[in-house]
This record gives sequence, structure tokens and C-alpha cells, in this order.
Amino acid sequence: MESTRQFSGSFRMLTGHLEGRFLKMLVAISGARRILEIGTYTGYSAMSMAEALPDDGHLISCEIDERHAAKAREHIATSPHADRIEVRVGPALQTIAALDGTFDMVFIDADKPAYGAYYEAVLPRLSPGGFICIDNVLWSKRVIDPGDRDASTVALRELNAFIATDERVECVMVPIRDGVTIVRKR
Repeated sequence: MESTRQFSGSFRMLTGHLEGRFLKMLVAISGARRILEIGTYTGYSAMSMAEALPDDGHLISCEIDERHAAKAREHIATSPHADRIEVRVGPALQTIAALDGTFDMVFIDADKPAYGAYYEAVLPRLSPGGFICIDNVLWSKRVIDPGDRDASTVALRELNAFIATDERVECVMVPIRDGVTIVRKR
């Protein structure tokens, strides 16, 4: 994590140890073999999830920023699970559209105003029993302030309300760190 602090003033974007262990546990108890991550940053969440992947498991991480992707690849190269992680650079929606198959788990932690589009793009790509984890759904409690009209806040607030009433899924919001919503197709 120190490397991330030195890399960027935006180090708060790092998933962090607690959430990293939480994601690893979700991979382990679900038996996920194929994971899609939207938003790589410096690779910590990808490495955390890859720890619980089986030897033939695979994680594809989408990152729009080449500088972040390069730092993530540098970190991932030092991981004993590097062979299970692939970082793809480009707009996530284009990357998702070009991918084949389904995913057992999807972790969304990228451009907040695009969360709704990511959700709709990945929901049909879930394998039976697959699920989505959406990060930052509490947004430092900003989502409960009706006067906060920041684009990210509004997008998260609207997505939270939409998912809560989306009859295609069931969900639970876990107040770990900045909030994670876990969504499973019915």
C-alpha cells in the first residue's frame, strides 16, 4: 500500500486490506473461477481476489488509464498469482463487449457516473450463481445527503435506488469501508 501512496495522491482509491480480505473470502466461498474487475488502479483488489482463485482460474481487470495499468502490472508481476490476472486497457464497456463467456464474479470499482452502464453490461454476463460486487455505494455517506448534486454522488444514489427495486436481482449492502453491494441474479 505504501507504493500506492507514493504513486498517486489519489491513494484513497485503493481497495485496502479489509476489503481485499473480504473480496478474497467471497471468491473462496463462492468457488468463483472467472472474475471480471472494472477498475484496476494499482492492482491490489485483483491480487486479493486472485489469491482465492483455483489454479485454472482467471481474472480480467479493465483499466482506462495506462499509467494505472502499468503500475498494476508491476505489482501483479510480484504476486505468486500473477498468472491468473490479465489487465486490459481501454474503456470498460468496449472491453466487456469484446469478451466471450460468462463470469462468476464481477467487481465494479471505477468511474462512478458509469456504474449504471457497467451494471447493465455485466448482469447478463453472470454465470448461474454468479454475482456482482459494487464498491463505494455509501460514498462517505454523501449518498444520503439530498443536497449533494455531485455527478458521482447522484449516480451512486440513483444506482442504489434502482438495484433495491430491480426485480431481476436480490441484493445486500454491506457497510464495509465505503460500502459494497452484492447483487445476485434471481
